[in-house]
Amino acid sequence: KSPKFMVPHSPHVSPESRVVLLVPIYNPGSGWRDFLSALQQQTRQPDQVVVLDSESTDGSAQAAQALGYTVQTVQRSQFNHGGTRQAGIDQHATGADLAIFLTQDAILARTDALQQLLSAFDEPKVAATYGRQLPHANATPIAAHARIFNYPAQSHTVTLQDKAAKGLKTCFFSNSFAAYRLSALQQAGGFAADLILGEDMHLAARLLLAGHAIRYQASAHVYHSHNYTLREELARYFDTGVLHARQTWLMDTFGSAGSEGLKFMTSEIRYLWQNAPHLLPQAFVRSFVKLAGFKLGRSSLALPLAINQQLSMHKGYWA
Repeated sequence: KSPKFMVPHSPHVSPESRVVLLVPIYNPGSGWRDFLSALQQQTRQPDQVVVLDSESTDGSAQAAQALGYTVQTVQRSQFNHGGTRQAGIDQHATGADLAIFLTQDAILARTDALQQLLSAFDEPKVAATYGRQLPHANATPIAAHARIFNYPAQSHTVTLQDKAAKGLKTCFFSNSFAAYRLSALQQAGGFAADLILGEDMHLAARLLLAGHAIRYQASAHVYHSHNYTLREELARYFDTGVLHARQTWLMDTFGSAGSEGLKFMTSEIRYLWQNAPHLLPQAFVRSFVKLAGFKLGRSSLALPLAINQQLSMHKGYWA
């Protein structure tokens, strides 16, 4: 059954609003320097920065501490996309009004990126917002297109009423660069801790059911993309299928993604034809691999544990 919640009053955001920024990390490597530099240059600084560190060994936690940021150690074996983020809120966001989440590989692209993201809360009904993701400089054409397709130049706001037209896409959301009104987040029950991935979409869906709005803030930019191998694509879509198999209320409530996959493929073919036609055969193979991974994930309840763990990107989920 899908959860239902009461709707609290959502006040406007003021410059005095207390903001906490939480960043889960695990050995972010050389890009961490760029991450910290971009964060330090923001015109709107968070009141507190909390790094949720899964026992990194590359000096990244120490670099964050040197800048005065709070570092919370998370046992690597205990990391959970939803549970770790919720624990960060529970431990460090007391008294805060808003929580921003970034992933370690999302580099703020403008000095006003955080300010632009937080301005979405000027709409009283908005409970959560996510920003525009631009491809990294080293993104392949296939990776670049995925960002262009999913993160357009126009902002938009969605409510539950949009599900008839958008289906499951209504609750599309990304914690790589997002912010939440903490009163709404906590009232909706916070992040779920029993998910393989998709904790952001899962919470967005519950916020929509509670009568809130979700805002895509296209004026807030980060650089964030992945050059996935075919094996990684298989694993990622397998895990997405696992989510769908175990959280059937999402589809029952919002419907399927409908023609979204076909729209993506059509857009990708057009983009590659214009920019990298030699990659078209690879794109067709990737589409097949994604579909196969998703269908295997949907069937994961009937598969042996060892097979599920082998196919999955998030192997700790099966431990």
